[in-house]
Amino acid sequence: MPNAECESSNENYGKARISMSHLSQFATALIASATILTIILATDLGRRRVTNMRMLRSVIAVAIIIALFVHSFPTSGNAPSFQLIGLGVGVICGLVAGALLPAHRGSDGLIYTTGGFGYALVWIVLSSARVLFAYGAEHWFTEGLIRFSIENELSGPDVYANAFVFMSLAMVLTRTAVLVTKRRRLRQAPVDATGTEQPAAA
Repeated sequence: MPNAECESSNENYGKARISMSHLSQFATALIASATILTIILATDLGRRRVTNMRMLRSVIAVAIIIALFVHSFPTSGNAPSFQLIGLGVGVICGLVAGALLPAHRGSDGLIYTTGGFGYALVWIVLSSARVLFAYGAEHWFTEGLIRFSIENELSGPDVYANAFVFMSLAMVLTRTAVLVTKRRRLRQAPVDATGTEQPAAA
């Protein structure tokens, strides 16, 4: 019986991957970006306690999105370099987002962050940019993008899709690393005798 359940689960996962592979680049970008944006904003906006599960939740979400939407890893021409650029941009954006998520120790001794408008705006702008690029690639500048791909030895739409997904992964991982660093610094910092909340060191 367990084997039957396992086979059924594998079959359902395979069907999910097949159905995802038939989605357009725009639909893929829309689903992936909307999913990540929703989880990040729901997790980080407002005053939130920093917990391991909170930090892992968004990382797991991106890992699932990679499993569903990344179908190949182009390695010909400049494809690897382009995908690495996506990772690099994600790291930079993650550092910016982390800087806009201040952390402090509450009077209860627990660590909290406060996500405001600026933090939300970074994620909204980047998510919207990914969706707009995917839509433009299909409707606005298709020929120009094909020409650019040929001239720069980029092998097909998977290169762009992967670059954006890897950028999201790098951004989430970097934001998580920033949170871990802030939590560690606050835990090591001396507590104010009056119980005043202590901001994280820069």
